[in-house]
Amino acid sequence: MKVSFTQKEFTRLLELTHLGLWVTGARPDDPATMPERYTDLAQKIFGLAETFGCADLVESDVNGELFPNEKLTEGPVREKLDEFVEDAFWGELVGRLGERDLRAERGTDATKIGDEYSEEDKEKLEALEDAYWREFEARGVDHLVVLRGGQG
Repeated sequence: MKVSFTQKEFTRLLELTHLGLWVTGARPDDPATMPERYTDLAQKIFGLAETFGCADLVESDVNGELFPNEKLTEGPVREKLDEFVEDAFWGELVGRLGERDLRAERGTDATKIGDEYSEEDKEKLEALEDAYWREFEARGVDHLVVLRGGQG
């Protein structure tokens, strides 16, 4: 099979490779963090950068391992990554607080009740999450308080 990319398309492929690796735990400033599962494929893609006119987006470490450089990892790619992290943070926080409050309301000791929701639970959870979304959209974490040692 033969695959052809324009320079712009291959640049986007490099961006996607970097974003995917970042999500799986790799950090561009530390090539040793690249997950073993993806190492060979990432090295192959980074190795083709010169062929597709993108050599300025990739560099190698002292061991010859290739990784994206700042020219690739900053700008629009950094913005996408920051958006992803922000969305993941707020989504997890709202979801976990909503589940915590629903568990407390139900008086259950279960650590997660996700698959056990009745329609009433789903509606209540949605209301709890909506309230948290409104609060966080208005004030961020300014009113969030952590009680050390449990509930007060």
